[in-house]
Amino acid sequence: MQMLFQWDMSQQDPAKLEVKFWRGAKGADATRVFANRLFEGAAKEVIVLDEIIVRHAENWRFERLAAIDRAILRLAIHELRATDTPPKVVLNEAIELAKKFSSEDSGPFVNGILDAFRKSLAIQ
Repeated sequence: MQMLFQWDMSQQDPAKLEVKFWRGAKGADATRVFANRLFEGAAKEVIVLDEIIVRHAENWRFERLAAIDRAILRLAIHELRATDTPPKVVLNEAIELAKKFSSEDSGPFVNGILDAFRKSLAIQ
């Protein structure tokens, strides 16, 4: 999520951003591989992810979304589409990230969008 947020703010080359990020962050090799894969995938398909967010963010203009909420939503939607991580786990992690890094209202907001997206996929 942090790499995706940084990328959104700077539009740096993803590979260079990863190198810079991991200089200051700690993580097991498996964690780094998984995080990089999610980041790279979300950055690559950002246009599709943003369209999904717009479709499910009723009564919200995309431009009004906080940058951190965009990063959380992009990451979670990509993970739901591209991995076999259980949807409930993805939703719970995204909600916790929103509560920790964004505003008080972000947890329910992120939950609403992700739940609507999950239902549109008919995955439980």
